Amino acid sequence: MKRVRATLTTEGTLIEAGTGKKLPGRIDAGRVDATTEADIARHIAADDDASRRDAAAYARRVRKRTGLTQAAFASRIGVPVDTVRNWEQGKRFPAGPAKALLKVLDRAPETALAALE
Repeated sequence: MKRVRATLTTEGTLIEAGTGKKLPGRIDAGRVDATTEADIARHIAADDDASRRDAAAYARRVRKRTGLTQAAFASRIGVPVDTVRNWEQGKRFPAGPAKALLKVLDRAPETALAALE
């Protein structure tokens, strides 16, 4: 990839330094202009769904690495079993201290579980 020095004009056009040549943009302005509010809402919903699936998979993976059932895991980390179920089903997200604990459990499950006893 070739690097080029350029200046951005007030109209949003890139001009190559030294040559004055207009550079093509990387954004399809026609596509952006054609995007509706409904399209944006649909993209936001899809992003939220993907985020929930990722968080649920992460919580499930961390628990499975410990080799514990949902009930045993919940008991060991001091939360209700419904909380663990909600995390793993994507209904809720672990936040604050719970999120930090999951990160520690992910990296060093034996040590974290030993410290929680």
